Amino acid sequence: MNGRKTRPRSEAALRRSGPQLRDIHSERDERRLALDRAGVKGLRYPICVLDRQRGQQHTVAEIDMSVSLPHRRKGAHMSRFVELLNRHRREIDIRKFRALCERLRKDHEAEAAHVTVRFPYFIEKKAPVTQALGLVDYACTFGASVSRSASDLWVAVDVPVTSLCPCSKAISKHGAHNQRSLVSVRVWFAKFFWIEDLIALIEDSASSDLYALLKRPDEKYVTERAYERPRFVEDLVREVGMRLRADANFTRWEAEAESFESIHAHSAYARLSFERKHS
Repeated sequence: MNGRKTRPRSEAALRRSGPQLRDIHSERDERRLALDRAGVKGLRYPICVLDRQRGQQHTVAEIDMSVSLPHRRKGAHMSRFVELLNRHRREIDIRKFRALCERLRKDHEAEAAHVTVRFPYFIEKKAPVTQALGLVDYACTFGASVSRSASDLWVAVDVPVTSLCPCSKAISKHGAHNQRSLVSVRVWFAKFFWIEDLIALIEDSASSDLYALLKRPDEKYVTERAYERPRFVEDLVREVGMRLRADANFTRWEAEAESFESIHAHSAYARLSFERKHS
């Protein structure tokens, strides 16, 4: 012993010097059945997304990642999914999302790849009268699919709103029943847009939007505003559809609304979809 300290070997050096382990995933499968998708599902991971007000927002996502698997290969390399996510988790935004999916496809030498990222997105909203601040969360999803010859990219949001029944208002001497409704919209688009703008478009279509914090003057305002803007569930999706159709950036969209009826034990539901015709 000469008393000299030996430096710990790097992980890469350990891999190079270690025994060559059998790679079962790359071995041939004799059943000759190709798989549409193989990968990881429901992976919870911290990510950063773009925030118009603050630049970035930290959130926790639930992620599905998969690739097509040829009939000759036994399995997908599951560790590569998490490795890719770890490299890019600080830059999850719609401008780079298609490229992330393409990187996944190339890492696995696959014909196709698919990535879906679901996360809560928080927006600070002011109460309409007192301007009291509160955070409202919205369920958002980024989705991408990439093959050697085509790609698909979309964004979805779930927006809770208030809807007030036009029929109830018309036939009642006092008041009208209202309830919370959930509007779910998925859009395909030509260029970058802010999540906040899509959420605002949906909220503007409802009887009223929701707030985390309301004082009495705010509650009075919200109640009276909803009464002046009655919406059936059919009205909700049509109002959203009119606004989406007016924005040429949205090339295709799906909108659905569910009203959790306050006078029934069931919900009311409507759905609308649209795709622009290419000239």
